[in-house]
Amino acid sequence: MRYELVIFDNDGVLVDSEPISNTVLAGYLTELGHPTSYDESLRDYMGAAIHRVHDLVEERTGQKLPEDFDEELHRRTLDAFQQERLAAVEGVDELLGSLVADGVAYCVASSGSHQKIAAGHRNTGLDQWFEEEWIFSSEDVGQGKPAPDLFLHAAERMGVAPERCVVIEDSPLGVEAARAAGMDVYGFTSMMPADRLSGVTGHFSDMGQLPQLLA
Repeated sequence: MRYELVIFDNDGVLVDSEPISNTVLAGYLTELGHPTSYDESLRDYMGAAIHRVHDLVEERTGQKLPEDFDEELHRRTLDAFQQERLAAVEGVDELLGSLVADGVAYCVASSGSHQKIAAGHRNTGLDQWFEEEWIFSSEDVGQGKPAPDLFLHAAERMGVAPERCVVIEDSPLGVEAARAAGMDVYGFTSMMPADRLSGVTGHFSDMGQLPQLLA
């Protein structure tokens, strides 16, 4: 493999959580008087840190979200994870097993909180593949995606130069962040059309295709 470190986004790439998370977010925003469809939630917030929700709502309406918005959204999302039987993305276990067998380093760099990442991994069994020090959240840096801070932080902590890293993403904001960090990025198109992931090094729609792309 020509890369020393594979950096995975979490939601939608490792954990099949985007449908659940965006359904919850759209419903909660609508309940608060900010009508949002599921598709609009995907368009505006998929791959973003929570501050983007606050910023866009205030920019569009001049209103601030409730002070307990983050806490309540988090509670609702974790409850939905339990009720909807959250699953790992198909083929991820095999992919991670092949990286381990080949001695290739990998980590997670997610816009989600550490608690949300841990819950997703625990509920899907993916926690067997990740040491705590291989998990990075937007909570760890000043700015989340599309800023490059999170990916650069992950590379630094893992001891790999940015140009030797590759990012696996499924959102336009994540792709933008990876490119800003000077890293190659492959776009996973299971939910997001390829034309929305412009500027990627390549596209793929099945985890089984990824090892060949990274070779």
